[in-house]
Parts: sequence; structure tokens; C-alpha cells
Amino acid sequence: MNAVRIGLLGLGTVGGGTLELLARNGDEIARRAGRPIRVTHASVRDASRPRGPLAEQVQLLADPFELVHHPQIDIVAELIGGIEPARALVLAAINAGKHVVTANKALIAHHGNEIFDAARRAGVAVGFEAAVAGGIPIIKTLREGLAGNRIQGLAGIINGTSNYILTQMRDAGLDFATALADAQRLGYAEADPSFDIDGVDAAHKLSILAAIAFGMPLCFEQVHVEGIRDLSAVDVDYAGQLGYRLKLLGIARRTDSGVQLRVHPTLLPQRHLLAQVDGVINSVLVDSDALGQSLYYGAGAGAGPTASAVVADLVDIARALTIDPEHRVPYLAFHHDRLEALPILPIDAVETAFYLRLTALDRPGVLADVTRILADQHISIEAILQKEPPPGESHVAVILLTHKVNERAMREAIARIEALPSIDGRVVSLRLDHLEH
Repeated sequence: MNAVRIGLLGLGTVGGGTLELLARNGDEIARRAGRPIRVTHASVRDASRPRGPLAEQVQLLADPFELVHHPQIDIVAELIGGIEPARALVLAAINAGKHVVTANKALIAHHGNEIFDAARRAGVAVGFEAAVAGGIPIIKTLREGLAGNRIQGLAGIINGTSNYILTQMRDAGLDFATALADAQRLGYAEADPSFDIDGVDAAHKLSILAAIAFGMPLCFEQVHVEGIRDLSAVDVDYAGQLGYRLKLLGIARRTDSGVQLRVHPTLLPQRHLLAQVDGVINSVLVDSDALGQSLYYGAGAGAGPTASAVVADLVDIARALTIDPEHRVPYLAFHHDRLEALPILPIDAVETAFYLRLTALDRPGVLADVTRILADQHISIEAILQKEPPPGESHVAVILLTHKVNERAMREAIARIEALPSIDGRVVSLRLDHLEH
């Protein structure tokens, strides 16, 4: 059969990895797809720069819009990232009748609804497995492998940069700034790491996973997002002393009153499988009614893992080229006319347990005042850790773990505790979750 012809938008780390993987495993991929898959064109900013022997077999174009309209290209792989011009290029490719594969989580999170609607009208496919968790086939798992299940929730470590930083803070005792600099030195963090450390990247991915899991439109704007920028090494250490580890989690959970969509630092019991995922590795825990809990683990970024997901989408589309568009796997797992705009719970309505660290005067009655405030808000305490004050110091660190409580009630309690004259500074609060069924 004729080869499927691929046009790459971008020939950087992921584009180069895709080109190399298709060349290295070309025969095996052709056996799986039923026909060869070949990169014939690529759009690059500087066509004169040497790019190795594989790129010499590819026609390089300076104008990306020339590529998306090229009559000899069947599938366009968008690998440049960002919102624009990626959005305009993807929509132009779709309108030109091209199938599209993308690794761009920000594009899908912000404009996926628009892109999928355009693709449906044009009768073309859009693959985006590489947009979430690198090479882990979590989108295919949710969309196809668990198609017989009602998915109750999922939780994941879906940003490798933040996970590496937290691992270094725990294992090497580094403060946040030093751990971030280490991640940048190793290439795990960008020069501007804001998207990673502020939780935005994880929120992009969570909104995609939740839409597929629950059969609802993408709603990135309604995800509650907190990052790790303000985390202190002392809280990482105290969490360990209490039997917990700090992770930046993306959590999507279906409840009777609505869907929780939240990204924030979370204390997990040390024995939990997700708590043991370290470094730049990603992992997603899915809770479904028939299978129960299942865990997916692997590299979340890099040329090889991301190219693995890109090529998997190319193979899927190659297999389905002759299938009627209405019989392809739906983009968000459920047919477009069966998606439901489920209510998203505000963070104030969410119930979780909490870790609290406060600095209090070392004198009788102070802890009683704090526990009285918590009791007034119907907040019960699971554990207390009180440290000895340093020599000559009048204040002591007190750490409390609570049982589950409404977020609004906890905020009111914290405000009252911080107003006590015996409390110095702000109360550090972090959510704690056992990720139970």
C-alpha cells in the first residue's frame, strides 16, 4: 500500500525524535499500521542549519502554512508548542482536509473544543496522546481500555519538573530555589519555569484527562491551580517525619454534587504507590468501577517518550484512514452529542484533610486556644507534632494533621488562629489525601 505521508511542524527535540523513531522502527511500524509511515516534509525556522542525515531525506519548508496546505501530505504533526501560531496552523490543516497529531497540551486544554468541532465537521482525525504524560498511553487507556467502566476519579503526578524538585528537596534537603536551579542545570526546567512550578502545565493535562474520563467538554479555566513555588523545605521534612511525602498532584474526582478539578501540593502516605514516584517520572492513578484502581507509570517528557506517543497516534490514524469518520474513536471518548457540561465544584466546597504548621509562643494554653478554634469549626485533629524551641527562642513549631474538613471551614479557622496574639506569622496549610476508592 502507499505510504502515509507526514509533515512535521517543528523539527526540534520531539520532531527530531519522531523522525528518528519512524526511521529506526519503520518496518515494525509498517507491519502494525498496514502501510509505511514516512516523514516527507518539515517546517523549520532555519532550513540552512545542518540537521543530520535523516533530515536530508525530508523536504524542509520555511513557511509552516505552506506545509499544512501541501497536497502531498496526509497527516500534519504539530510539534512547535504554544498557542499561536499552533492553533491557526492546526485549524488550517483541518480545513485543508489533513489529519492532525499534536503534542501540545496547552493548545488542547484551551482550544480543544474548537479544534475537535472543526475536525468533526471536516471528517478528519486529531490525535493528542503525546499531550499528557509523555509516552504513557493514558489517553488511549481512558478512551478505549476503560471504555466499559464508569470512571470515578483520577490523580496523577503529571509534571516531571515539579516532581524532580520535590524529590530533591526531600532526598537532598535542598531548599526550593536550589532544587529549581539544579533542575534547570540538568535541563529538566526551562529558563522561565513558571508553567511547571506554578501548576499550570499540570492543570492543562488534568483538564484533558478529566474531559475524557467523565465525558464533558474541556474546561481548563475552572481548574483550581496552586503550585510549589512557596513550599518550604521544613514542611517537606515535617511531612516525612509524620509518614507522608509531598507531591504536586492533579486530582479529578466525580461526586454527587459535581466534579472536583484541582492541582496543588498534597501530602500522600509514604506507602502509597504515587508517593514513591520520584524524579521526572509521571504516574496516573485511575479509579474505575469495574477494574478498581489502576496505575500507569513512565517517562513524562523527552524526545523518545514523546515521540513514542506521537508515532502511536500516527499509526492509529493510518489504520483508520478508510474508516467512516462517525465510526472512529471519539476525541473525548464519548460521542460529541453525548458530552455533558457537568458542574465543577469551587475549591471552597471540596473536603480534604489538612497539614497545618504554625509558630506559637511556648507557653501553657496556646495549643488549647488553637484546638478550641478548630473544634468550633467541627475540625477534628488526627495527629500533633510539637518541636522543641531552639535555645533562647520563645516560639515553637506546632504541626497538626486534621481529618477531612470543608475547605471554607478550614480557611475560617486559619484566619482566627492567625489572629491569636500567641501565633507568629501565617499558618502554613497543605492538603492531605489518601486517594481512597
